[in-house]
Amino acid sequence: MKSFRVLLLPFALLYGLAVTIRNFLYNKKYLRSAEFGLPVICIGNVTVGGTGKSPMVEYLVQLLQRQFKVATLSRGYKRKTKGYALAGDKTTALDIGDEPMQFHLKFPELTVAVGEERIVAIPQLLHDKPETQVILLDDAFQHRSVKAGLNILLTDYNNLFTRDWFLPTGDLRDQRLSYKRAQVIIVTKCPATLTEEEKQKLIKEIKPLPEQTVYFTTIEYGTPYHITNRTAHSLVHEEEVLLVCGIANPRPLKQYLNEQVASYSQLDYSDHHIFSIDDLKEIRKKFEILSGSKKLILTTEKDAVRLLKFRQELDRLPLYVLPVRHGFLFNGAEQFNGQIIHFIENYQLHTA
Repeated sequence: MKSFRVLLLPFALLYGLAVTIRNFLYNKKYLRSAEFGLPVICIGNVTVGGTGKSPMVEYLVQLLQRQFKVATLSRGYKRKTKGYALAGDKTTALDIGDEPMQFHLKFPELTVAVGEERIVAIPQLLHDKPETQVILLDDAFQHRSVKAGLNILLTDYNNLFTRDWFLPTGDLRDQRLSYKRAQVIIVTKCPATLTEEEKQKLIKEIKPLPEQTVYFTTIEYGTPYHITNRTAHSLVHEEEVLLVCGIANPRPLKQYLNEQVASYSQLDYSDHHIFSIDDLKEIRKKFEILSGSKKLILTTEKDAVRLLKFRQELDRLPLYVLPVRHGFLFNGAEQFNGQIIHFIENYQLHTA
C-alpha cells in the first residue's frame, strides 16, 4: 500500500462497515436478490482495478456463442448516457462505454446491453431480445440485487484479494469473505512458468470451499492489427514503439513490450480515459520524434474503441491494436469449459 493511502484508514473502516452491514442484510434476506428464468453468469472481483474481466467475458462469448444465444450486460462505465441501452449499428463508446463497445465490435452477432441497475436492465434486455438463452453479467459480483446462477470471481496474482484491505486504504470494494459466494475462482495474470508448488500455496492461501473450483490463467497477447483496416502486423525486435495506454493495470503489457521490441516510450492516460483531439495531436507529435527507422504506435483494445471516433485521422497513422486473452495453466481450459457448459445445460433441464 502507498503510504498516503494508510492515512485514509478511518475512511476505509467506515467503508468496510457499510459493506459488511449490506452483506449481512442480503445474507439474512432482509434485502432480496432477484432471480431470472435463464442461466445468468456473473464475472467480477472484490477489488477495483484490472483483473482481466473483459478478456474473460470475451473468452466466454467465444466459448458459448456457437451453441447459445448470448447477451452481455455491463454498467457502461464512463458513458455519456444513463439508464438501459442496447447496442446497435450507430452505437459509439460514448453511448455504452468502452468495454461493451469492444464486445460489440468484436462480436457483431452478440447482444450487448448496458444499465446501471441490473435488476431493471435484465427484463428490458429480455423484452428486446426474447431469444436470449444466457446472460453474462460484466463486473457485477458486488451488485447483489441480481442473483446469478454461476459466479466467476477473478483475483490478480500480483494483488490477491486475501492480502488486500478496504478502499481507500486498499483496493477492496467488498469483504474478503465474499469470495465464498463464487462457484469459480480464477487467479489471473500468473507467470506462465507458475509451478505446481506455487499453485498449491495460492490455493492454501485462498482457502476455497469444497464446492469451489480454482483455476489459474496467464496473459496471452495476439497479433497486433491496424485500428481501422485491421491489417495484421507482427512485432519485431528492431521496432521502436509508442505505447498509448489508458487501462487500470498496464504493468504486464509493459513487461511484454520489454521482451518483444528494442525500445518503447509511452503515453499513459487514466483508466477509461476519453480521448480528445488534443490527445490525438499529442500522440502524433510524440510518434514523430521517435528516432527509429522502424516505428509504430501500439494501444490496447479498450483504448482503441475510444480512439475510433478519429477514424479518418487514424487511417494515416501506423496505430496498431494488441489483443489480449486468458491462457489457462495446468491444462485447466477443458475443465473450465466443461463446467460452464454443464451449468447452462443443467439449468435449462432444471427450468424445462
